[in-house]
Amino acid sequence: MQPSAQGEYLCKPLRLGGRADFIAMTDFPSLLSPAPGALPRRTFLRVAGASAATVGLVLAGCGKTSDPTPAATPTLNFGSNKNTDVRLLNYLLFIKQLEFAFYDKVGSALPADLPAAEQAHLRDLREHELIQQQTIGNILSTNAIPQITFDFTSVNLTTRAGVLAAAQTLEDTASSAFLGVLPLLQSNTLFTLAAKMSSVEARHAALIRDLLVPGTFAGDDVVTATGQQAGQAIARTPAQAVAVFAPFLPTVTITIDSLPTA
Repeated sequence: MQPSAQGEYLCKPLRLGGRADFIAMTDFPSLLSPAPGALPRRTFLRVAGASAATVGLVLAGCGKTSDPTPAATPTLNFGSNKNTDVRLLNYLLFIKQLEFAFYDKVGSALPADLPAAEQAHLRDLREHELIQQQTIGNILSTNAIPQITFDFTSVNLTTRAGVLAAAQTLEDTASSAFLGVLPLLQSNTLFTLAAKMSSVEARHAALIRDLLVPGTFAGDDVVTATGQQAGQAIARTPAQAVAVFAPFLPTVTITIDSLPTA
């Protein structure tokens, strides 16, 4: 395929498979110890980054306008790129950064009353978030938003109850936020990628909910109980999700006006 024809093909709705689909699968065995068990995953991330480069080149050539917003800028704007999917993926990248930062923070000083089995679960969730963050970031390439610094001082990270309550808020909101984005994505391949990540988000949310209160994984605050949408997970718009995430960015203004709505 000639370079010009290849570029034209890649800017159409994408239908990649094989390794590009593989990197979206994030169900891995538990990390029973943070040091020895982390090495294979770091190796995997390097491989996944190389695999995701193909999709990254697609988005880099489809509507790229300018360099990402500098990290020092106090406004997080998802509207600096003409490509709708780029803006939406940056919104999802923001969520992945937030979730990983939370679990990374928790892992640095685990509460004394958090059982070993639950510590292993949280390490698993941390690794899932890191892999998904790396995957989306590699797809966006130079179009990605900068790394954001989050503030978790509003959360009690010294107790099991405080950590799990915050984790439930993040996972429930992230799961519903991904559902809100899915119908807005224009690329078939990116839709499939986000759908896979969305299913993992739902597993995370179900796990955290059951750790807090067994049997609440499908509570009526996350799954519609009545009407035509009974049994369906509740979706959140970007505005609704960002309102929940706002306490973790007290000094950052988030601009979402440019994101599409259903």
